[in-house]
Amino acid sequence: MKTDFSASVLFLKKDKHFASLIKKHGPPEIEKYHGKLNVFHSLLRSIIYQQLSGRAAATILARVVALFPDSKPTPEALLKIRAPRLRKAGLSSQKVSYVRDLAKKCIDGTVDQKRFPKMTSEEIIEHLTAVKGIGVWTAQMLLIFTLHRLDILPTGDLGIRKGFQSVYGLKAMPTAKEMEKLAAPWRAHASVASWYLWRVADGSKEKKN
Repeated sequence: MKTDFSASVLFLKKDKHFASLIKKHGPPEIEKYHGKLNVFHSLLRSIIYQQLSGRAAATILARVVALFPDSKPTPEALLKIRAPRLRKAGLSSQKVSYVRDLAKKCIDGTVDQKRFPKMTSEEIIEHLTAVKGIGVWTAQMLLIFTLHRLDILPTGDLGIRKGFQSVYGLKAMPTAKEMEKLAAPWRAHASVASWYLWRVADGSKEKKN
């Protein structure tokens, strides 16, 4: 079932800081992977993308996915792929250990997506960060783009901080506490707001280049 983000967009349109951004960038592309990636696949993707450029990570991800039967990643299938094949596809030894730990924890129930609908976002973050290589940011990305929680504000994300600085005309990048205070009027719609803040940060990066 798809999440309806239109209510969040309508709400943010009434905010002077977001009205022009919504007009410029259109509807948020949060549902890009809807129905295509399950929790395991999403987290596998996130681990592969860590500390890499988008293009390099996409190439490695495609190689890793091609190692699975029918190119469909599952925890069970990953544990059958030998480490040298994963490294040959482009994963570092550290990331091999991370994805194997993820697979094991998905199998033993440490990560159990069937429980997620009844869990708070904070509980899911605590649940996911039990996996090696998965921190709060990675868990938040899953909450926004895979589980479609509406109220996620990744205050530790550099792009979000830059977005706040630009949109609110701040002299310096804000602290988490300052961002929470600024976000208070639209906090329940933070996931959609974050998407627009990222677009602002991307735009600032393009201008510098």
